[in-house]
Order: sequence, then structure tokens, then C-alpha cells
Amino acid sequence: MGPQHLIDDCLIHIFTFLTEEDLIRASGVCTVWHNAAETPCLWRRMCLQRWGFCSQAVLERPHVNHSWKTYFLRRSHLETKMKEGRTGGYTCTSLRGHAVPTTGCHDSNLIISLPLGRIVGLVYLQRSSPLGPDLRNTPTTVCSASTDGTVRAWNIQNGQLRWCSAKQSPLSSIVSDEQRDFVITADSAGLIKVWQGQTGQEVASNSAASTRCTLLQYNKDSDWFLSVGTGQGTLCTLAGTALTKKSSIMVCDSFHVNILLVSPDKKWIIAGSKDNVDLSPKVIYADSLTSPCEDEDPLCQLVPVTGCQAAVFLPTQSARLAMVHCKERTNNKALTVFNVSIKKSKYTSQIQVQQVESFPLTLNSTSSNILLEAKDSNSIVMAADHHLWVYSLKGTLLASFKEHTMPITSICVDSFRVVTASQDLSLHVLTWKHDRDRGLTLESRYQLLGGSHTMSRGFSHISCDYCSIVGSVEGKDGKDILKAYTFTA
Repeated sequence: MGPQHLIDDCLIHIFTFLTEEDLIRASGVCTVWHNAAETPCLWRRMCLQRWGFCSQAVLERPHVNHSWKTYFLRRSHLETKMKEGRTGGYTCTSLRGHAVPTTGCHDSNLIISLPLGRIVGLVYLQRSSPLGPDLRNTPTTVCSASTDGTVRAWNIQNGQLRWCSAKQSPLSSIVSDEQRDFVITADSAGLIKVWQGQTGQEVASNSAASTRCTLLQYNKDSDWFLSVGTGQGTLCTLAGTALTKKSSIMVCDSFHVNILLVSPDKKWIIAGSKDNVDLSPKVIYADSLTSPCEDEDPLCQLVPVTGCQAAVFLPTQSARLAMVHCKERTNNKALTVFNVSIKKSKYTSQIQVQQVESFPLTLNSTSSNILLEAKDSNSIVMAADHHLWVYSLKGTLLASFKEHTMPITSICVDSFRVVTASQDLSLHVLTWKHDRDRGLTLESRYQLLGGSHTMSRGFSHISCDYCSIVGSVEGKDGKDILKAYTFTA
């Protein structure tokens, strides 16, 4: 090894102690320093130090500059735009079309007699992930479902309609599958349909015979499943995009199953109802639903609390559940954390739901819409009325905000930010920060406005990917629209 190699290796080692700004300055000193500062391992190290994980597949895509430095600089620039929210740092597109005649979407003779276009939900298909964002600004597709009886797929960058389904009964819910290849909807007649995400082609349908359905799609052992909670209190599980019925179980007789979650390891299903304070949710062993035994009832266990108002599985834990519920059959609320496990003996198996932590919440007793999300293994985000809180699992209040003048209707939480939507016709953006003294905390950043109060009643739904935010705005004329805010690198 010659002297020049020793000099290069020493420079590269010294450069590992520099910040990105200093490394860029060093690269302009001379040719030797420039070559050392361009070493891929330096920029890869910076990427992993800043974000913890970066998808190498992003750099391997066709037509992408195969450079860790380019990736670092573009992603840093994008995050700066998303933190500042300045005019010019993003584009806002209005997506209109529900309850408006569109060729091939519905019979114009039926428009007057059908409900107008209230948007009941929206989901991403093509989207950018926080683990490996697509920095090439490729088109992003969002699907919306409406009481006008149609599903519509939008390119949110240019506002163009990609496809529109044929008209049916008013839709009541929409979800996408885990791979985001399909869209699943339920209508007011209980008809469940699967749509191919890229083309809008109907793949299959099945009737749940319920005017209200809650949908949960998950993949287990490479197999595709859809669990449907009905207004009569049953939970029906369907297999594959052909929607073949696998099982049915009564969860809460005569009450709508509107709590429906699957654990990160796909081992447990939580099902219950918010409509009766005397009811307890059930933990169900997922295999009992997806691979039922003819001579055995599904394996399930009641959660030892009543009056559940919101629940979430912690994304970084295999089976840890957080739940907001009524405290000791009163209007007071508490947040309780449970571990779910299974105890097997020679002849039987029993589900165990063990309390880990529990602490009281200071909530208005009239709060009817409590929203609960989890960032990681120790951070719970909760919203009710005008307020937003961040709690640790031990009950420590990490942050609280009252940024909205009207109730919060929807929240979106990921590893980078929290976005809240409100009836005051604004979205509020907050970003996570690791404080040296306080640890993880949340910082308020800015608001995005959704339009005119004379025409709208505020935001009703919100969804995000790494580079964009899409919210539905409820129109006073019954014609809802989508507002898409896209940040570019």
C-alpha cells in the first residue's frame, strides 16, 4: 500500500467526524479532499445515523443517481420543506368529482335521487415510505369512496382522475390491502367489493348483509384475509381476493363492531364496540378465524375493561395493546396497556390479557371522538375535542397542544410527524424531536388551510405518506373534495 492510500484512508477517517455541512466545505478544498469527501461510506454512515434505516433499493432503481450523498441531500432538503411548510415548498391540489357527472361513472338520470358526494374515507395506493422515500417525485395515487356510490383513484400531483368505479349503493367504508394492490369497499347494503388498484376493475364481491361494516385487511403466512365487523355484532372473515368465507363469530350481539385491529405479528385480532359502555372488547386468536376447526369455537378472551373508546397496537411490539376506556363504570377515562399471550397445556390453550400499565386521563366526559395512535414502543398519541396529547406508556405527559379552534376529526402519525385535521378547516403539522433533557417530544410547526368556511364544514378525514398529506373537506352543498399537499425534493 503506497503513501497516497495512507493519506486517503486518514482523510476518510478524519472526515467521519464532520457534519454534512463541513464535509461539503471540505470537498471544495482540493482534488484529494474532494475525492475523499465523496466516499460513499461517509454518506451512507450519515444516512444511517440520521434516519436509522435507509432502503438501499431506493438507490438501485432505474434512472436514479446511485449516490448516498444525493440521497442524503435530497431527503434532508425534503424534510426541511416539510418542517417549514412555507409557500412554495409544497403544492396544493383540489380534487373534485364526487357527486359530479363523469362519463362512464354513473347514469345522469339517477343523480338527483342519490345521496350527494360525502367522502367516507380515503386510502393511498402508490405511496412513499418513511423507511425509503421515493425521491424521484413519481405519481402518487389516492383512492376515495363516497356516498355518491363511486370509488375514485386520483393522481394527487396533477389532480387527474385515474379511474372511477361504476355507481352502486352509497359507500360507507374503504381500506387498501397491505401491499396496496387492491382497494376494498363496503356500501350501505352490506356489499363488500374488491377493486384492482391500478385499473379499477372489480375483482370480487360478497354480501355482509349489514348497513354498517368495519373492514380490516391483513396478510398472514402469505395468505390474504379480510375481516368484516357488522352492525349486528358479528365478525366475518373472508379469504383471498375472491372473498371466500372462512368463519363467523359473534362479538357483541346487536351492537356495531367498530373497533377492529390486528396485532403487528398478525397473531391477534381485537374486536369490539364503542356503542355500549358495559361491553368489553374481545381478543381473538387469528388462526381461529383464518383456519377454523369445525368442532371448536374460535379461541377468544374478553379484555378486562369496559366502555372501550379507542385502541391501538404498538407498532414495534408483537402483541402490546393500548386502550382508552371508561374507568370503573363511570364517565371518567383511563388509558391501560395490556400484553396479549397464549398459555398452552397438553389439552387446552388459553389467551391471557395482562395489564402492564394504567393511568387516568383528564378528558371532557362528553368527548365522543377519541383518536389513538402509537409512534413506537413507548409513545402514545391521543386526540379529543380541540386537544392533542403525547403520553409515555408509564403515563408521563410528554407534550400537549391546543392548536385548533374546533374539534379534531382525524390524526395521522408516523416516525417523522403528526398531522391533525379539524372542523376548523385546517391541518396542523407537528414533527418529532429528540430533546437531550426531555427525550422524545413533539414540536408544533405550521397549519395548512383547506379553503373557505362559507363553502365547507371542515376536514373529515386525513391520510399521509412520507411526502404528501391528503385530507377530505366536507362541503356544505354535499359535494366533498380532497385537498392534496405535496412536498417535493
